[in-house]
Amino acid sequence: MRNIAIIPARSGSKGLKDKNIKCLAGKPLVAYSIKAAIDSNVFDRVMVSTDSERYAEIAREYGAEVPFLRSEKTSSDTASSWDAVAEVIENYEAIGEFFDTFMLLQPTSPLRTAADIQNAYRTMEEKDANSVISLCEVDHSPMQCNTLPDSMSLEGFIKAESKGKRRQDMPTFYRFNGAIYLSKIGFFNKNHDIYRCGSFAYLMDKRRSIDIDDDMDFQIAEVILGNLS
Repeated sequence: MRNIAIIPARSGSKGLKDKNIKCLAGKPLVAYSIKAAIDSNVFDRVMVSTDSERYAEIAREYGAEVPFLRSEKTSSDTASSWDAVAEVIENYEAIGEFFDTFMLLQPTSPLRTAADIQNAYRTMEEKDANSVISLCEVDHSPMQCNTLPDSMSLEGFIKAESKGKRRQDMPTFYRFNGAIYLSKIGFFNKNHDIYRCGSFAYLMDKRRSIDIDDDMDFQIAEVILGNLS
């Protein structure tokens, strides 16, 4: 089985300038995903999909390959990561390289480890899965969350089924944490959707599930990395 790691690192982040190469504990953010992918020893190719030659140079410095830059179509604000994945697969196939699976590794999940990658592949094998996506437990139960009217009234805010229940008596809810998206390529090409029959969860610890979006997230990640070292 041939596997490819695809690390999407488009330039021009709207919320936080150059987020994907912003320094985190002495290294550009994208470097953490590259290292985890290489250290996992499960990939035939570890590549970064970017529209920037500057980003490409940084990616190569940390061991990834960037055989081509994104097209204008997949570099736009409206393009999705799945558009980029499809383009990567097509471009490799055009030069005679074919893969059985891909794993999308977003740079914004720097605490994902090589062991997480290995365990996701193990889950795929054990479940005979078409896709495996990482989740973590939510911080707050949605049973204790609600919308608010303009009046800010709390009438009816707490759902009847959760009234009087202790937190530990409520069901456990999970969320996608953005760290791992693993799929068989044939399944992806056929459905253009990896959340179908044969999709399974890989659960990650909340501490490794931080998804960096702003400066506060960077600060939290640096504290966690400091405690891990």
